[in-house]
Order: sequence, then C-alpha cells, then structure tokens
Amino acid sequence: MQNNENKVALVSGANTGVGFQIAKALVDKGYIVYVGSRDLRKGEMAVEELGESAKAIQLDITDSDSISAAVKVVEKEHGYLSLLVNNAAVSHAGASGRTMEEVLGAQRASIAPINELKTVWDTNVFGTLALTQAFLPLLHQADSARIVTVSSALGSLGINANPQNPYRSNFDAVYGASKTALNGIFLSLAIELEDTNIKVHLVSPGFTATALNNFQGTDSVEEGSKEPIRVALAEDLPTGSFTGPADFSGEDNVLPW
Repeated sequence: MQNNENKVALVSGANTGVGFQIAKALVDKGYIVYVGSRDLRKGEMAVEELGESAKAIQLDITDSDSISAAVKVVEKEHGYLSLLVNNAAVSHAGASGRTMEEVLGAQRASIAPINELKTVWDTNVFGTLALTQAFLPLLHQADSARIVTVSSALGSLGINANPQNPYRSNFDAVYGASKTALNGIFLSLAIELEDTNIKVHLVSPGFTATALNNFQGTDSVEEGSKEPIRVALAEDLPTGSFTGPADFSGEDNVLPW
C-alpha cells in the first residue's frame, strides 16, 4: 500500500504562482513532487526552495515530445503516479504589458482574434487533456490516484448566466470560455473513470493575483492557493467535483457548472 512516503505527484506550471504553492504543500505532506516548468532552469530554481522531495522536470504541455519525455522519466523512476495537478495555463496570446481590462476587452466574442483564441485553448484545453491522457497509464498503476485540474469560477456557465454576478462582464471567449470547455472535458473524464481507481476534481483558486491577470487579482497567491491545496491534499472528495473559495461558492465550496 502507498503511504505519504511514496506518493508521487506531478504539478504542471509549478515553478511559480498557485502551482508553486501546491507543490510546496505536497512536499510538506511527504509527496515526491515533479515540478513541471517550460523553462527547466526556472523549475530547478523552484526546487531549490522546495527541498529534496521536489524534482524539476521540463514540461511544455503544448509539446507532445516534452510530455512524452516527462512520462518516461516518471515511469522509469517510480512506475506510477498518485496525483496529477493540471495547473499550467495562459490568459491571452496577444501583446504583453496590457492591463487585465485591456486583455479582456480584446477577447470579447465579437472581436477576439481566432488565432489568439486557438493559441490559448491549445494550452488551457488541448494541452491539459494531452498531458492527462499521457499520464493515465501511470495513474492507473497507483493503488488510488487523483487528477486535480485548476479551472476558474470564470468558466462557470451557471455563475455567468446570472445577471446579478458582478464579474459577469469578464466572461470572455478566449480565457473564460476555455475554462468552460476544460470543465466539460474533465467532467466527461470523471464520468468515464468513475468506476476506476482515479478520481477527477476541478478547482477554482478565485481571483488571485498572478501573471495570468497581470497581478491585478484581489487575493494574494497564498490566499488564492488555499482551495487548490485543500483539493490536492484531500483524498475523500467525490469524483467529478467542482469547487472554489467560499466567496464564489455554496455549501461545501461547490461551484455551479
């Protein structure tokens, strides 16, 4: 049987922000954690802070060769994966240096450049699923395994259909809708895997100040990481859950789809 000494996790986009905080919490709980980073050196710098149980691994979820190489490393060193945390994401593919409001304004459905939409979805939707598909065989090799995917309350159709939602105007076709698509795909995966050893969870960190929103979020990265960390560490949540911080969610932190 597995215990805290031999639970193995991989966190994508873990060299900074929410991903780093999740990796840190997992290390503190005794996990061996692969810190996925597009830039290996940045991953190595993060690992220097995280300690010996963390291992840097080059991982670009839009690159099939990078994904395959990561799978081979984990397979060779452990032969299974206990936890996959899908955290890597991008908010836009346009010019850098813009405010969050400028980015969202340019990503309205009526004017969003289709090439930019495809680029964002390539990471947030297709890359995330590609990584998950590639690691499924190793997740099946664990006694019990979980997939935790960092989504966003901004992707909730239920929340955004409510005219009383003060953030409704921020639901854009590029980033927000990519999280809606992500939710749909991973709910589908949860249903597919519900009779297996793998649980599937989606979680929103809330409006966290990270590079995704030009650090304009209202919550610190430590505060915004609390719910993703709770879900990453919890082993008794029902599969197919979608939760978020208390100010966005209802009973038991459940978010509407």
